[in-house]
Amino acid sequence: MLKFINALFNRQSEQVKANVEIYTWQTCPYCIRAKMLLWWKGVKFTEYKIDGDAPARNKMSERANGKRTVPQIFINNQHIGGCDDMYKLDTLGQLDSLLAASS
Repeated sequence: MLKFINALFNRQSEQVKANVEIYTWQTCPYCIRAKMLLWWKGVKFTEYKIDGDAPARNKMSERANGKRTVPQIFINNQHIGGCDDMYKLDTLGQLDSLLAASS
């Protein structure tokens, strides 16, 4: 049982080679949901918490082709969109291949 519990909470995947970045607000439910999927897949990611930080939000918006909502997610510097976009990629079976590609 202990092996199973450890596997659930220590899921760092050897298959994940991508550089993943996510812009978030601390209390945003979509941000939390997006991070949960990344954690579940064992992805180490860089999180930019932009609560109340206008320059950081402007940088995010510039990278995200003008989008200002959070989260905004980038895999290997490619903008993939927000939480729903990432879950859609996962449902279509396309997220894992993006995560396996090295930057």
